[in-house]
Amino acid sequence: MLSDAAESVVNLVAAIITLVALTVAARPADASHHYGHGKAEYFPAGGEGVMIFVAAGVILVNAVRRFIHPVPLDSLGLGVAISGLATVVNAAVGLLLIRVGRRERSVTLTADGKHLMTDVWTSAGVLAGVVLVGVTGRQRLDPVVGAVVGINILVTGGRLVAQSARALLDQSLGPQELAAVVAALDRFRSAEVGFHGLQTRESGRRRFVSMHVLVLGAWTVQAGHDLVEEVERAIREALPDTTVLTHLEPRGGPPRVQRLRLRGPPRSVYPTG
Repeated sequence: MLSDAAESVVNLVAAIITLVALTVAARPADASHHYGHGKAEYFPAGGEGVMIFVAAGVILVNAVRRFIHPVPLDSLGLGVAISGLATVVNAAVGLLLIRVGRRERSVTLTADGKHLMTDVWTSAGVLAGVVLVGVTGRQRLDPVVGAVVGINILVTGGRLVAQSARALLDQSLGPQELAAVVAALDRFRSAEVGFHGLQTRESGRRRFVSMHVLVLGAWTVQAGHDLVEEVERAIREALPDTTVLTHLEPRGGPPRVQRLRLRGPPRSVYPTG
């Protein structure tokens, strides 16, 4: 129960940090952050993972100490009742967070909900262990269950840190989202229109998609502009909350080195093609 309580403290601190991070992430783009503040969502997951590691360390140290020097358990009925009530509350809040997180595409809310659901199963194991100790009288079962809980918490913390790291490294969109982008582009493919250089990433709940749009060199600027407007609109309709960046270029020709007349020494610009 001490291990379960330690993780509950971690959850409380993490919830406060998550609230602050979500408030920052919801801020619109400004002069200093042209792409918004969406990545603020990923910091709570990493911070929560670190706190989980600390809590797990405390739990494992106490488990070893209790295993070497068993201590009789007191007030099992009250402890089981409080832990059982907390487990029910965690289950309700966890399911709600997962549902809202998926609806709002919030990585932080979804991760927090999944972590709470992990706590529910952990608490169930704790309750079973405590009841087993009370029934059998074997005191060393208590630290054994505590150690198992500590290891489970370590695994959860590792997953949260890994997920946060992948997101901060501009992870690309998932297979289903990428398929939706490709399907939207396929509507425009023809003998005159093509696409390449497709790149995707996500920042919080916002998605970013960029690509090169290939058209015949004889097209007018207006025709090319109208096309990329339609392409960008189609992708945004397929994936809401998406920022689409396009680069229009003629198809069929090899890359060329162009000289630009700029202030200062001239530099070469190599268009990708």
